[in-house]
Amino acid sequence: MNLKHTLGALLLAALAGLTGAAPNADDFASDPVVIAFARDLEQRHAFNADQLLSQFAQARPNAKVLQLIAPPVSPQQRSWERYRPRFLNDRRIDGGVRFWQENELTLARARALYGVPEEIIVAIIGVETEYGRNTGGFRVLEALATLAFHYPRRAEFFRTELEQFLLLARENNLEPLSVKGSFAGAIGIPQFMPGSQRRYAVDFDGDNRVDLAGSTNDAIGSVAHFLEQHGWQAGQPIAVPARIAGEPERSLLEAGLQPSLKVADLTEKGIFAAVDPRSTVALIDLVSPGRETEYWLGFDNFYVITRYNRSSFYAMSVFQLAEQIRSRMPAPGGTSYGAR
Repeated sequence: MNLKHTLGALLLAALAGLTGAAPNADDFASDPVVIAFARDLEQRHAFNADQLLSQFAQARPNAKVLQLIAPPVSPQQRSWERYRPRFLNDRRIDGGVRFWQENELTLARARALYGVPEEIIVAIIGVETEYGRNTGGFRVLEALATLAFHYPRRAEFFRTELEQFLLLARENNLEPLSVKGSFAGAIGIPQFMPGSQRRYAVDFDGDNRVDLAGSTNDAIGSVAHFLEQHGWQAGQPIAVPARIAGEPERSLLEAGLQPSLKVADLTEKGIFAAVDPRSTVALIDLVSPGRETEYWLGFDNFYVITRYNRSSFYAMSVFQLAEQIRSRMPAPGGTSYGAR
């Protein structure tokens, strides 16, 4: 780390205590922490700090962003029964079939290049934005600045994403104040955070630019590339249901989502599944209050899906939506492909 970067980081840290203030009508440009942030980017990335501050002056801390990201006052207990129907429904399944049919050649090319099945790419886009219908209406600069400077719990993460967004806008000749996305700053059809877009997005339509908001081809290729870069294993399983005699040992669940448990060892502990006993898996519990917990064994590819969103509910929704979409896809001759 060079001296300029160190001084900038120290200044930001010294002013971090100011970031807990409630949003008000003042623009960001009058905030000393934002001024320090702009000067730091000028030193490290050759931005014009005054130009950055003029852009921040056109944004305001957004109370709706803070409301949406805040944990609920009375948090509900996790419920797979309540979560699953949000994504496993006829509208998303039928929409996924149409999206696949409309983009069949692009999806096949992505599978051939990156090894990720069409149905998984489609399902992720279906869960994220319902195939591009709901990409978000928040100004990304304003959303990220609000979280970077008024949400202390994750200020460091969102400051990094704000920095990545400004770099992304400069690299792609985008007007930062015009880019729209989610309340958390995710962009486009696949809802990539700016850092992920810079690292994993690809120009899949060959027009010499990456456009996740307007190019379905770029979105498809980028989702596949993201998963491939996180370790997707072509032709390998994702998850299988498990039967359990009694309650599993807590340590098996606390082992996490990354596979580390041997199936043979789980069998000895009363956990059964139709899978090679030599396999390494994670034990997944899909809990619903008042109902019997649903258990699955997750493989490496299940873990890869959780790199998109670090939730077992999310990954299972993607997996099951993908299976449903594939089962309804008409194959040549009029029959369906069936789940695979």
